[in-house]
Amino acid sequence: MFPFNFEWIWDMGHCVFMGGLWYALNIIGIGMTYCVGKAVWDTMQQEKGGGHHHHH
Repeated sequence: MFPFNFEWIWDMGHCVFMGGLWYALNIIGIGMTYCVGKAVWDTMQQEKGGGHHHHH
């Protein structure tokens, strides 16, 4: 079932599935990293008083 298992066979179906899986995981990871980074950046800018977004 897993690539480190001795019964794994690298045929076309497994290559396509694993490629799609890692592509999707990378897209999700990049998106999450961007969102967390932007949240940190916005928080740092708001603490400096330079932000124009004042939430009351």
